[in-house]
Amino acid sequence: MKHLIAALTLVVLNGLLSMPTVAGDNSQYDPALAERAGADEYGMKQYVLAFLKKGPNRDRSKEEAEKLQRAHLDNIGRMAKAGKLVLAGPFLNDGELRGIYIFNVRTVEEAKALTETDPAVQAGSLVMELLPWYGSAALVEVNELHKKMAKKAI
Repeated sequence: MKHLIAALTLVVLNGLLSMPTVAGDNSQYDPALAERAGADEYGMKQYVLAFLKKGPNRDRSKEEAEKLQRAHLDNIGRMAKAGKLVLAGPFLNDGELRGIYIFNVRTVEEAKALTETDPAVQAGSLVMELLPWYGSAALVEVNELHKKMAKKAI
């Protein structure tokens, strides 16, 4: 539970830190960028947050686990390229919570359909808890920025 609270705190802080610091008009406002990102008047939008948790079927050989992980990562890349996944990453411990996704969709049902394409979910290695979430529309730019910072592909 403390990991869940820490993860939510970081995600909420991301949204708060992206807001203008003074109430009223924002002189840096870019209407074309806001429209492209789907931002509301506060620069925010609705997403679906997914908590990836350990699933019931985790006993695999090392080779099978590596093959499943590769398929899982390839699926993440596919969803990101399609603009449906704006953020993904693992937690750096071996707890029940394995990682997070932030889906660029408006409904839990849309996110559920996307999670069902994940080979790790299909294999029962991961299960997902999905929650509607309101955060900075700037997150839709993360994948393009990431491409400019990653020296190696995952």
